[in-house]
Amino acid sequence: MTAWGVDQGIEGSMIKFMGDPAGEFSKALDVEMTHPGPPSVGIIGRCKRHAIYAVDGEIKHMAISEAEDDPAGDAFPEDSCAPALLEAIASCKAD
Repeated sequence: MTAWGVDQGIEGSMIKFMGDPAGEFSKALDVEMTHPGPPSVGIIGRCKRHAIYAVDGEIKHMAISEAEDDPAGDAFPEDSCAPALLEAIASCKAD
């Protein structure tokens, strides 16, 4: 995750990349991918594509990009991409 963060230039920003090697966090958030498709091609333990805005440990906004025919959210990830998350953050701050 550190190398990915360096590659993406997040150092010094409000963004934090976090790993979940045992899937505990994914299971707790109910974003564990249980669709049979990914394991059938060797992808085990993946979570659904998601983005979270949290303040002091409280989730203010969570977006999950998935569809019945796209359990990973790879085809249409827009709900969990930066522009949508920034819009959600602005909306949360306005409330």
